[in-house]
Amino acid sequence: MITCFDIGGSAIKCAVATADGQVGPLQRVPTPIGDFAAFVAAIAALIDAGGASRGVAISIAGVVDPENGRIKCANIPCIDGRLLADDLSAALGLPVWIINDADSFALAEAQAGAGRGHANVFGLILGTGVGGGLVIGGHLVSGPGGFAGEWGHGPAAAQFAGSPPVAIPRLPCGCGQSGCLDTVGGARGMERLHLALHGQTLDSRAIVDAWQAGDAAAEQTISCFIDLLSGPLAMLVNTVGASILPVGGGLSNSAPLIARLDAAVRASILRKTEAPIIVPGQSGAEPGLIGAAWLGLEKIGSAHA
Repeated sequence: MITCFDIGGSAIKCAVATADGQVGPLQRVPTPIGDFAAFVAAIAALIDAGGASRGVAISIAGVVDPENGRIKCANIPCIDGRLLADDLSAALGLPVWIINDADSFALAEAQAGAGRGHANVFGLILGTGVGGGLVIGGHLVSGPGGFAGEWGHGPAAAQFAGSPPVAIPRLPCGCGQSGCLDTVGGARGMERLHLALHGQTLDSRAIVDAWQAGDAAAEQTISCFIDLLSGPLAMLVNTVGASILPVGGGLSNSAPLIARLDAAVRASILRKTEAPIIVPGQSGAEPGLIGAAWLGLEKIGSAHA
């Protein structure tokens, strides 16, 4: 048995996982964001409550550099810049493995969701922004800095989109560049597009609802949104050979939106298929815990192989 965690800026979620990948009862406590000792104590208490554990696997909203082990996690200041796995392992007396939350979603979908039976899976996040993770042959792909799968960054957003084409503003991105897909993809990106096109401030759910109700302004926003994302996603599919792209994040809750994005991407990829490749995720309500569990079980299996 291992202990798995899904840690965000507001809550630490914990469960136990058995050798077959089954995740047990969930516990939840507030995240101590400013006090590392309290952060460690909260994790230790949850491990003790779950019983004997062979290791700790953590899904977290941060990026660990695989070359030096340091984590970048802006929303939990007490761990930012730390050698978190080493520090926790020393404090807990257990091996600790850490995985980015988008990578965790991708691994959960590859092992227990829509990606089962597929060799190459790209877990696609359409939440506040855009992100993702890549699993090839059942194994998570990382890279320098830990940024593999971050398809939302780089000045790749088209300057014109929609039908008929309209000008798309080149917006500054939190990564320091301008024109990134993250600025026009995801929920905030959809809202920025709607404001730029129509001078109207609406949240993404209202835009999607208006589009489904036949509103012309919302249709133009969605048309541009799909156009901006589908080309880069088609290139991604052609490049990595992913045969399924399960979607997580808030926008995955709109089946019509995901279906429209899927149709646009399938029309643009080299491999023609009638089967959907962009689909809502199916790994369940806690993909962070599931992905962390599979990571930990793989690490333990490798250690004893």
